[in-house]
Amino acid sequence: MTGRNQQASGRSIAVFYEHPEWFKPLFAELDRRGVNYDPLLAHDHSFNPDERDCPYALIVNRMSPSAYTRGHTQAIFYTLQYLAYLKEIGANVLNGYDAYVYEFSKAQQLGLLHRLGLRYPRARVINDPSQAPTVAKELTFPVILKPNIGGAGAKIVKFDSLDELRDVAERGELDLGIDHTALVQEYLPAEGDSIVRVEILGGEYLYAIRLFLSPGEFNLCPADYCQPPDPGQQSSAGGLADGVSGRGVPVEGFTPPAHVIADAKRIMTAANIEVGGVEYLVNARDGQVFYYDINALSNFVADAPQVVGFDPFPRLVDYLLDRAGLTELVGA
Repeated sequence: MTGRNQQASGRSIAVFYEHPEWFKPLFAELDRRGVNYDPLLAHDHSFNPDERDCPYALIVNRMSPSAYTRGHTQAIFYTLQYLAYLKEIGANVLNGYDAYVYEFSKAQQLGLLHRLGLRYPRARVINDPSQAPTVAKELTFPVILKPNIGGAGAKIVKFDSLDELRDVAERGELDLGIDHTALVQEYLPAEGDSIVRVEILGGEYLYAIRLFLSPGEFNLCPADYCQPPDPGQQSSAGGLADGVSGRGVPVEGFTPPAHVIADAKRIMTAANIEVGGVEYLVNARDGQVFYYDINALSNFVADAPQVVGFDPFPRLVDYLLDRAGLTELVGA
């Protein structure tokens, strides 16, 4: 991750993004403040590796690994190359290459949590469906199969027994995801049928939300627009088959214990994530906190003033202007 003292030859901000809806509130706040910015659509972007000067004071990386659910798989891998290039030339990037590698890999997230001494559901990492039954013998059922490159809880499948998992694997019906790597992970029942996401901005606690799970739900992504509908289907929330469907389940503001907030800060710092979220659950079996996802992408909760008591987008824009060194040039 580069800092504000690095190369920043421009006087504007770029927002590198992919999702068609998530960033409208951010763009609206930038417009309201009169900020000079360029939206860079990830799946319609190219760069010249010969160019050594970055034209922007700050590039904000808002790329989502769930892009493959919207037909933009190529943009996920392209982003890794673009961020590596930006790091090489010393561009000022928020949530740059070092952050994106964690957004890009559930396996690396578990390695980070292990290094920090934090609890997470036990897992094994595989690269062929035939390996799933073998490694699952070392775990406690039920287990879930979770693609390494996830996003919006897509393609997560739960198995209640080894026989069930073996049968599906032998039929060739296990999908390891777009990089052919997946986690076989213990499924932990969430206390209160709910999970919590803690949002961090610039190393500081921003807010947290608690999301209540529907019966039998394995998608623990708490964000709005997080549940991809079936192709060609319209969701009950009015979203279309572009990943913009809404959750349709209760979400409330929540204040985690102080030690959880401290852990979330540590995770974000270690992952070089300046704005992002940490998701956790309390294991109903033992009452312990388990962290299960690290996010370098925050679209923020819908209707935030009602849910958490304030609008986070002005605070985000304040931070972006500060990181870009443009605070004095733009009015509040």
